[in-house]
Amino acid sequence: MELEICNCSIHKPCRLCLGMASANTSWSEENFSCSICLDVFNNPVTTACGHNFCRTCITKFWDEQIQYKCPVCNKLFNTRPDLQVNTFLSELAAPFRTTVQVKEQLFVEQAEVPCDFCTGTQLKAVKSCLECFMSFCQTHLEPHQRVARLQKHRLVEPMDRLEDRMCKKHNILLELFCQTDQVCVCQFCTEGDHRSHPVVPLKEEYEVKTAQLGKMEAEVPQMIQERKQKIKEITDTVELSSKDADREIAIGGQVFTALIGCVEKCRDEFNQTVQEKLKSTEKQADDLIKELEQEIEDLTNRSSEVKRLSHTEDHLHFLQAFRSLKDPPPTRDWTTVEFRPPSYVGTLRRSLDQLEETLNMEMEKLREAAELKRVQQYEVDVTLDPDTAHPRLILSEDGKQVHDGGVEKTLPDNPKRFTRKIHVLTRQSFSSGRFYFEVQVKDKTQWYLGVVRESINRIGETKGTPKTGHWTLLFNKDGLFFKDNPAVRLPLRAELQKVGVFVDYDEGLVSFYDVEARVHIYSATGCTFSEPLYPFLCPGVHDDGGTNNSAPLIISPVNQTD
Repeated sequence: MELEICNCSIHKPCRLCLGMASANTSWSEENFSCSICLDVFNNPVTTACGHNFCRTCITKFWDEQIQYKCPVCNKLFNTRPDLQVNTFLSELAAPFRTTVQVKEQLFVEQAEVPCDFCTGTQLKAVKSCLECFMSFCQTHLEPHQRVARLQKHRLVEPMDRLEDRMCKKHNILLELFCQTDQVCVCQFCTEGDHRSHPVVPLKEEYEVKTAQLGKMEAEVPQMIQERKQKIKEITDTVELSSKDADREIAIGGQVFTALIGCVEKCRDEFNQTVQEKLKSTEKQADDLIKELEQEIEDLTNRSSEVKRLSHTEDHLHFLQAFRSLKDPPPTRDWTTVEFRPPSYVGTLRRSLDQLEETLNMEMEKLREAAELKRVQQYEVDVTLDPDTAHPRLILSEDGKQVHDGGVEKTLPDNPKRFTRKIHVLTRQSFSSGRFYFEVQVKDKTQWYLGVVRESINRIGETKGTPKTGHWTLLFNKDGLFFKDNPAVRLPLRAELQKVGVFVDYDEGLVSFYDVEARVHIYSATGCTFSEPLYPFLCPGVHDDGGTNNSAPLIISPVNQTD
């Protein structure tokens, strides 16, 4: 309900009003609230119709209206009323306003400065006094706003740990910053130890440091991102290394299994050799023993006949029997017969020598096969670029095959096209890392392939060597060569079916492989690459000295077989 106030309240409350006010203890904040701002009256004024408003609220309300009327009862006034503060109502509302202000003060939270005077629950400080070295909430700050002596104290925004803001030597506020020693100092310090040092106000140094902090703040996310990227690179590298390790273990397992197979085979052959020697010795011994036993039997029989005849005393019978006595059986002169056990000395050494030779050959073969398998993982999908092909060349629709058509076609001029030699490049080029591709050369009597740099001469006669940007193999009736100055003749074990080309751009390495035989052909090392490299093919002319050479060069998919 609205408080009814007598007319005397406009100036000074009468005794009756004060008595009513003291007697009424049930008034609440709502009884003293402005109907415009809905807050406790601040400088309340009363209109002629008896309604009360904050002076600022009603003034602002009438400033925005064409007619002057009461916001509550809509009573119109001919002229804008001249309002006076209702001091009685103001005094009645003051306690409620103070209560509201106290309620509105936030309790101190983390990282805020508490009031040093509050007991129990501490309120948030609104000011700190540099004379008292204390901080005050709105309520406890009141003496500094009222008492003349305290009004001279220097009040600043709330500061925690005020004692730390004072110079330990001179006991006054640290308001300056020494740029030489990078420390906070007071005014007296500048007249002593820091006399010759450049000194600036804290605010000025704060702005400098804040700018530096802002730059650091902007740099930190980038640094974090860079480190996250580095973590990803390391993680990816570890993952790739793990895959490489698994692949290497698999390849190594195959190699060692094959080598163990060689050792086991050599062991079995060694055991067989020794066993065969033993069997031969045993057979020879058996044959000799049988022969000796037969002679013993024959001699025993003769001995019996002789002994029986020797006991005959009949002369006639003796002489007749003696003449019929059989001739002695033929016997060997055993004094000349020697039986020696076989010598095993050197058998193991010869077996190990053979094993070493076999292992060396097998290891080289397995090493080259493992190397080929390792580089095949860098396979790239490349297709031939018709814009670079010499007019005599015929390319397949998929860009994987090329052969000499025998007739020079009329084609649009293109600075990328070869006009002198029947060469062609791929669409793809490579400027870093590793790559590998395979070309089928089966049934051809001449071909030329490898990699070249982008800037090679395409319109004139140029000797294709590493110096001119060519790293290539050449095959013709004279054999297989790596094109250099002079050319390097290469051994040709059998007819080549498919050639593999591997490039490590960063290491400056170009290697060639016989894919079917799974052996290494040749490597150019220490190469210097400074521009894109292109796979390069030349199928040779169709009728190469009557040898036809019509088969195409074919860029083939890699088939990693064991």
